[in-house]
Amino acid sequence: MLAAAPTPQATPTHPVVIAHRGASGERPEHTLEAYRLAIAEGADFIEPDLVMTKDGHMVARHENEISGTTDVSAHPEFAGRKTTKTIDGHPITGWFTEDFTLAELKTLRARERMPQLRPDNAARYDGRFEIPTLEEILALVAEQDKAAGRRIGLYPEIKHSTYFQALGLAMERPLIAALAKAGYSKASDPVIIQSFEVNNLKTLHKMTKLKLVQLVASQAGPPDVPGTTYAQMVTPAGLRTIATYAQAIGPEKPLIVPRDKDGRSLAPTSLVADAHAAGLIVHPWTFRSENYFLPTELRKGTSPADHGDAAAEYRMFYDLGVDGLFSEFPAEAVAARPR
Repeated sequence: MLAAAPTPQATPTHPVVIAHRGASGERPEHTLEAYRLAIAEGADFIEPDLVMTKDGHMVARHENEISGTTDVSAHPEFAGRKTTKTIDGHPITGWFTEDFTLAELKTLRARERMPQLRPDNAARYDGRFEIPTLEEILALVAEQDKAAGRRIGLYPEIKHSTYFQALGLAMERPLIAALAKAGYSKASDPVIIQSFEVNNLKTLHKMTKLKLVQLVASQAGPPDVPGTTYAQMVTPAGLRTIATYAQAIGPEKPLIVPRDKDGRSLAPTSLVADAHAAGLIVHPWTFRSENYFLPTELRKGTSPADHGDAAAEYRMFYDLGVDGLFSEFPAEAVAARPR
């Protein structure tokens, strides 16, 4: 039997802006510089995706495979570590953080993940920045809290939880311990922990009072619950189940505003209202300014890399009542939100 759903939460009048991997439209993602810029642009939260090193350190990378976001392939001393692994059921070839010590990862430098769409980032910033640890990110936030005169939120994502647990490199307890050491332990603290998996969030629900977010994609399902789809999880019944262990959902944008075969926006779904009825906050992902990511009707120019009318997309989602959103251009998200 399902636990009773919590009392529905009112949609705030000031949706939060979550800097997706930092201001990653303007700097290589998951670098201290990307996070610092996002804070300067007014982001309420910065989002570090967390993976583990061989010697048990949490570092910020979108994936544990790092060939697309670092210069590891240019390091001959690491050539022999290129391998193929199965991650969440998919074979992936490359270099993986869990095969490197932190000291070794610190010899690498970050690169722009999408150089075809963001060539200026690649030209100006590739090779300049290190891979940051969680502790370095926490120190940056503490420093920026004072400089900005406001509390900066943290929105960490635990990547591939079951996979890392099987390696003896579980992140849940070390993450909670690191956050507590930095002063984050209460439900009111500006920290929200997210995952695409389910069971680790249920474990965290018993371990911490910090807020939790169930991420949901427009396809597939949680890798640790075979036979369950994300589509099932965003039904009213599925949302009530999520509300028993999390405070929010992080849905992929098409779950709220679908697109037709030509990429044009269709009528919105009832997901925002359904989630609010279940007592859940709604933070959709990911908002980017390039034509490649925008609905057809909001594109400008002819190149996929040209910037379209991203402000209109932000307003569309704000008007639908979302409680915040993930953006790679946080200054634009801040400028477009209702005052």
